[in-house]
Amino acid sequence: MRGCGVGRRDFLRMAGTAAGLAALPGAVSRLHAAAGPFVPVSMASGDSPGETAKKAVAALGGMGAFVSRGDVVVVKPNIGWDRTPEQAANTHPDVVVAVAEMCLAAGAKSVRVLDRTCNEARRCYASSGIQEAVERFARKNHVEDGLLIRHVEDRKFVRTAIPGALALKEWELYRDVLEADKVVNVPIAKNHSLARVTLGLKNMMGVMGGNRGQIHFRLPECLVDVSRRVPSRLTVIDAGRVLLRNGPSGGNLSDVKAFGKAFASADVVAADVAAAERVFGLKPESVDHIRKALESGLGISSPSQIRLLGA
Repeated sequence: MRGCGVGRRDFLRMAGTAAGLAALPGAVSRLHAAAGPFVPVSMASGDSPGETAKKAVAALGGMGAFVSRGDVVVVKPNIGWDRTPEQAANTHPDVVVAVAEMCLAAGAKSVRVLDRTCNEARRCYASSGIQEAVERFARKNHVEDGLLIRHVEDRKFVRTAIPGALALKEWELYRDVLEADKVVNVPIAKNHSLARVTLGLKNMMGVMGGNRGQIHFRLPECLVDVSRRVPSRLTVIDAGRVLLRNGPSGGNLSDVKAFGKAFASADVVAADVAAAERVFGLKPESVDHIRKALESGLGISSPSQIRLLGA
């Protein structure tokens, strides 16, 4: 992996470099207040997925704008499928490592990488390359105690009320995510046969237990409800290699296009709106769960509120 190695002694030096948004509190509504009517979404380009993700976060002021010293952080990539990085069904491992590295550099006490997979978990964690990449980085930089990748355990799902829900009044949600200080949402941008696209909102299905198929009857509302109960402090969308057809699992390399982008925002709705249009050419009203998120006040209420950085 390129550009992901940093020693323990460098973490303190790097943690203090964030600027710009560093004074902003966690709530998206406060971000709106600080930015006036606009919410920033950064779009970075590059050949290296990890470095592109770093550029996208740097454009927002760096990870120190979102993660504080001593935080327990859950990094939530897509590890749902028994597919290789080239097949673009899961978040690229270099992006996951880059995000975890930035969290540690910002002073996070612990970074936990996890996802509830669709295919068998051990195969998904291995085939995606994410487990090996995270563990290799942790060993190389002697941060095994601070950077953990774990399989989701059924016993850790907790029946949880969702106040103000549109459809999903309660559900089994993952305890580690509920108890984390911050959640960094790291989806891959890809086609989805039912939802049209998988981006930040759809990626949060991976914190849900139980029979997730049940929510497909009112999928747009349920995705909003889950993100309202488990808000992402930062969303970093991997659009390096994009599965354009036959998602979410794909498998055929002819369905994949090299796009070389990453998007980042504190507002998951804004990130999804920008990526849906820039990557797939989709207006938000044509993607039901994004439209419902805009209507419900989860984040921005109109695409006109987005200030796209790096375009």
